[in-house]
Amino acid sequence: MRRKLLAIGAVLAAAVASVMFGVPSASAAVGLHIEGTDIVEANGQKLIMRGINHPHVWYTGNTAAFADIKATGANTIRVVLGTGKRWGPSNDVPAVIQLCRQNRLICVLEVHDTTGYGEEAAAASLDEAVNYWISQKANLAGQESYVVINIGNEPIGNVDAPQWTAASAAAVAKMRANGFEHLLMVDAPNWGQDWQYTMRDTAQTVLDADPQGNTVLSIHMYAVFNTAASIINYLDAIAAKGWPLVIGEFGWQFASGEVDDATILAEAQRRGLGYIGWSWSGNTDPVLDMVLNFDPAQITTWGQRIINGTNGIRATSREASIFGGVQPTTPVPTTASPTPSPTGGGNLGCTAVYTAAGQWPGGFQGDVKVTAGTSAIRGWSVALTFPNGQAVTQAWGATVSGTGSAVTARNAAWNGALGAGASTNFGFIGSWTGTNGAPAVACTAS
Repeated sequence: MRRKLLAIGAVLAAAVASVMFGVPSASAAVGLHIEGTDIVEANGQKLIMRGINHPHVWYTGNTAAFADIKATGANTIRVVLGTGKRWGPSNDVPAVIQLCRQNRLICVLEVHDTTGYGEEAAAASLDEAVNYWISQKANLAGQESYVVINIGNEPIGNVDAPQWTAASAAAVAKMRANGFEHLLMVDAPNWGQDWQYTMRDTAQTVLDADPQGNTVLSIHMYAVFNTAASIINYLDAIAAKGWPLVIGEFGWQFASGEVDDATILAEAQRRGLGYIGWSWSGNTDPVLDMVLNFDPAQITTWGQRIINGTNGIRATSREASIFGGVQPTTPVPTTASPTPSPTGGGNLGCTAVYTAAGQWPGGFQGDVKVTAGTSAIRGWSVALTFPNGQAVTQAWGATVSGTGSAVTARNAAWNGALGAGASTNFGFIGSWTGTNGAPAVACTAS
């Protein structure tokens, strides 16, 4: 009951604020705003986010990432900031916005300190996140056509997820009471994944707290969403309620039981939903890096899939009309300093190229690019023989058999058929001791 009263109070506060502070109605929204379930620009042009998360607060010197992300064809970048309670403080907001604008990217700014509040002891509350945004108001005013304010990242953990409703409604109302006219983005609880369905079932209270009607919900899709059914059912439930939604973070199926990224991409494209993949580089677990070491030449399997794959960024992104709608043409490299091992040729030939995508004590990530020869093929297998006793522990994009240092990777059901000259990738995680030398690789087509 207390939570319900708090939520009602937040809505009433927002209504009072609209009178006291002259907050405009939804019809008078400036810049990016919501129409129905769509995000649209000031001129009414629909914007479907095709973006990449960038962990800026931990890598403030890697400003080249903005241009590199733009080169993928992305139209949006989600930038990680901190209040100073846990990370940061991020006092470089004007420079971040300038980097977004000069690289023709819509800028989603998010406070990361709120991650897992209620379960994570160091986390900031949503109210503390709002106070940070208020401290940055002068830097954000006038940027409504370029900036989305994502109030707090994954603002509630798995402990007392229902507190999300009142806390989010109060945060939205407080933003409006302080004169913010930006499109607001609100992340789900349960570390963003909403597996207890708090956002799915109660978000109307949060949306009603916004007198401008200019708030979009954000779901983060990781291992909770590891089947097509779980993804489709969730998206259907939100659509049935007529609520605006973006997929603000998601990963990929690097191992059994992980997120079904292919369905996310396909459903987002079919429904006209925005998505922003996690993340460009710098993860402590490099399996979620799209490129390694912030180097676009070191593109990973995940990077290939979201940038260059079916329903990926390059195929579906359209630049915001405020920047002219011009699309970049610079391709992202497919491998980094590969060691080629061609076999076959002519009919039913293929080649395999191995790249060491990352290495850490006791483990490493490998990527293999498979390319058909001068004729189309129905399937392929790649033999890998490691010289220093390395062992493959898990793989994606292929089925790996064998033991010890000699294994064979065979195509998955979805990437075996390749046209002449066409390519696909698979990747794996391995263990090593001593020396981590590159394997000999040999490709056979069928």
